[in-house]
Amino acid sequence: MVQLVESGGGSVQAGGNLRLSCRGSGYTWRINYMGWVRRVPGKEHEVVAAINTAGGESYFYAASVKGRFTISRGNAENTIDLQMDSLKTEDTAMYYCVADLSGPMSNWQGWDTWGQGTQVTVSS
Repeated sequence: MVQLVESGGGSVQAGGNLRLSCRGSGYTWRINYMGWVRRVPGKEHEVVAAINTAGGESYFYAASVKGRFTISRGNAENTIDLQMDSLKTEDTAMYYCVADLSGPMSNWQGWDTWGQGTQVTVSS
C-alpha cells in the first residue's frame, strides 16, 4: 500500500505563484509514475501534470497549464513538486497527488492511489 501526502496549497492572487509538494510512503518500490490531478466542483477531474519517477524522461502537461506549471522530482525519493506560476482564477481547485498508473498519464481514471488533496484558490 502506498500513501501520498500533499503540502503547499493555499490562496494567492491571479498572476501569483504556488508550489505543491507530494511525498509517497509505504510500498514505494511500486511507484514509477506520479502526478497531480485537480477537481473543480461540478466539473470532471483533470490530470494537470505527471512524471516518470523511475528515472525516465516522460512528462505530461494538460494544455491548460503548459508553459505555466512545472512538475519535477523532489530531492527526496518518491517525492514530486509542482511549481505553479502565472496562476489564473480558473486554476482554483482541489489538487490531488496521484501514483500507481495503469494507463495513459492523461487519463485521471488510470491513477490508482490518491492523496487527500490540497486546496488552491486563486482570486482576481
